[in-house]
Amino acid sequence: MTIKKIFWLTIFSSIAIVSFGQRKSKTEKADQSTSIESVYPKQDYSPKKKKKKSKNSATTYDARDNFYDRQEMLGKQRAKNEKEGEKPQYSDQKYFGHKRPPRKRAPEKMKYCKVCGIRH
Repeated sequence: MTIKKIFWLTIFSSIAIVSFGQRKSKTEKADQSTSIESVYPKQDYSPKKKKKKSKNSATTYDARDNFYDRQEMLGKQRAKNEKEGEKPQYSDQKYFGHKRPPRKRAPEKMKYCKVCGIRH
């Protein structure tokens, strides 16, 4: 009988020690404070106040005027490009990009053209 009593006594005592050890570590962790909390104070973050507009500030329309000026200049440029495109050097294929149509030479007298890269 004594061996059974000793066996049960060691089991109960080991369970008590383990549970007491776990309880003690939980309370110690709860009491400890982190270094972050002690260094940085708590701050309440709220939205910033809106700046009031002064009544004396006049509205400027510079950006809008600049936009309309650019649109007008682009319209003029497109019209000019259309007129240029109607010239024969751009519309006629015989010109090969030259201002005047290139001369037709005999095959032995043909020269290499720097403008279009063709011999004529």
